[in-house]
Amino acid sequence: MERTDSLAAPDPARLRASAELQQRIAAEIDAAGGWISFERYMERALYAPGLGYYAAAPGVLGAWGGSSDFVTAPELGPLFAATLARELAALGRAEALPTVVEFGAGSGRLAADLLRALDGLGWLPETYAIVEVSAAMRQRQQRAVAELPAALARRVVWWDALPDAFDALVIGNEVLDAMPVQLLARDTGGWRERGVARDADGALRWADGAAAVAPRATMAQLPVGSVTEVHRVAQGFIATLGARLRRGVAMFIDYGFPAAEYDHAQRVGGTLRCHRAHRAHDDPLWQPGLSDITAHVEFSGIAHAARDAGLELLGYTSQARFLLNCGLLDVLRDALRELPGGVAAPSDRAGVQLAAGVQKLVNESEMGELFKVIALGRGVATPLAGFAAGDRSAALA
Repeated sequence: MERTDSLAAPDPARLRASAELQQRIAAEIDAAGGWISFERYMERALYAPGLGYYAAAPGVLGAWGGSSDFVTAPELGPLFAATLARELAALGRAEALPTVVEFGAGSGRLAADLLRALDGLGWLPETYAIVEVSAAMRQRQQRAVAELPAALARRVVWWDALPDAFDALVIGNEVLDAMPVQLLARDTGGWRERGVARDADGALRWADGAAAVAPRATMAQLPVGSVTEVHRVAQGFIATLGARLRRGVAMFIDYGFPAAEYDHAQRVGGTLRCHRAHRAHDDPLWQPGLSDITAHVEFSGIAHAARDAGLELLGYTSQARFLLNCGLLDVLRDALRELPGGVAAPSDRAGVQLAAGVQKLVNESEMGELFKVIALGRGVATPLAGFAAGDRSAALA
């Protein structure tokens, strides 16, 4: 794990913003009696208006280099979206669903590429709705959408809140991992909630609070000294979605594990990680607002929250299996044929870039195995091609 002091310093304006955010967090700690939960700290560090990581830094994701901190699957090229579009088009056409809803649309690249691909497949939603909590990211998405042909761009709207009831195809790529998590630490007396306090000079530090009840039976596998995450916010989000999705399918793509793997006895340090300048570090209290903070998704809890909200688990598998089931290799073949030189194009720069992107999407040592796809739904009868082989839903029981 990269040492924090080896990372390049950001520009002075961002450092000042981080210092202001730290002061505000310290004031909140004082007002709360000297301690706040990590869940609350993470919410402030990521989403505090004008200062949080996602609220103040619209360039946080993108291609390698520049001002970005990490790369997501849509940023690797158009083939991820083109493959996902095959699943969406089949469902939208068969189930007559008029709307696509994307949560946390990032740079807007996935939305733009999906609309182009769906247009090519002969099916378009009446509305492509984006739900985005960051005003800075929304502006970046609006710039990406503005580059689309007018017939596609006019379908895109931004929802400030979910309707009370709606029918839709819902997608979220790397959304659940960015939701604040509760931290629990195990000592000889049991589990305690880990939070944040401050020293006399205002420096932030870890502090364990009151005793807590382990919400997962599998946490019994973790030895004394372990730290793990509880995804209450993500599960609450799924509950809200389940209460309002009248008919449709929701697919979430993210890194994570089922509970039995999440709480493996060797995963004593939990999964909490920070990302900055395409490097990872493990100090979320360092310079708040300047690093992404994430935790791997505990997919069993997501599935249980969906079931409790009346949603059906339609499938769960690795990203590699999902994309291959949906025809990623056929999409790659067609993309190569469109390049100058046709099938010989893999030896050209553009062809190499396409093939390298596919490799990263499906390779077990890259995104292929760590990333999973979970599909939840209500009132649909059409089978999902992405789970036709290799479905691992039983692992979430």
